[in-house]
This record gives sequence, structure tokens and C-alpha cells, in this order.
Amino acid sequence: MVAGMATVFDVVAEPTRRRILDLLLEQPRSVGELVGALGLTQPGTSKHLRVLREAGLVRVRVDAQRRWYELRPEPLVEVESWLAPYRRLWERRLDALERHLDAMPDEATGTRPGGTDKTDETDETETDDPGEDRP
Repeated sequence: MVAGMATVFDVVAEPTRRRILDLLLEQPRSVGELVGALGLTQPGTSKHLRVLREAGLVRVRVDAQRRWYELRPEPLVEVESWLAPYRRLWERRLDALERHLDAMPDEATGTRPGGTDKTDETDETETDDPGEDRP
């Protein structure tokens, strides 16, 4: 890495640049389209595009008088690699939450997983005295 050159992490840390990447994920766009979607000035948008281009996250295709910006996802592999252990952590936690929620009774229907009715269960306060039910 050249000294003074921004890393992919530095580049994507800025919210406007992330928004540009989101827009380019949908389709290639001209500077004018990006200006309209972002609500920034053309020079402000161009500065962000320059940073993204220098980091290798976008490429420019010239078509007559228009410049089309396209996403280059390859540099994001570094971010993906860094995020992988965190993603595994959250997946385990979300799986545990899903198991917990699956085991909970459904308040709307009054049934437990597997279709058993909560009212089918005996109350722990009941006794085994058969004479208790007699009039």
C-alpha cells in the first residue's frame, strides 16, 4: 500500500460514498444521475467518485459526452474477509434466537410448536385425588 493512499475501509467509512456504491450496485449511472439521487452538487459528487475510483471501487466508461460509473466489487473482498468472523458470530446468535422463538408458545393460537394446545397441559397445582371432581 502506498503511504497516504486510502484503504477500502477508509473509503467506505464515509456515508455518501456508501450511498454511491448502493446506487451503482443497482446499475451503472452517469454523474448527473448520481447528483440527482444524492442531492449533492456536481463537484461534490465528483470528489466522492474520484476517491472511489482511486480505491478501485468504481470504474468509468466514457460514452460520447457522458461518463458512466460502474461498481467494481473486487476490492470489497478485503471488507468481506474482515467481516466473515463477525458474520459467523451473528449467524450463531440468530440461529439460537430462532430456536428459542420456535420453542415459545404461539400467543395468537394458544399452541406450542408441534400443534399442542397449551390448555391440554395439566396445572401443577392440581391434585391426584379422584374424589375432588365429585359434586
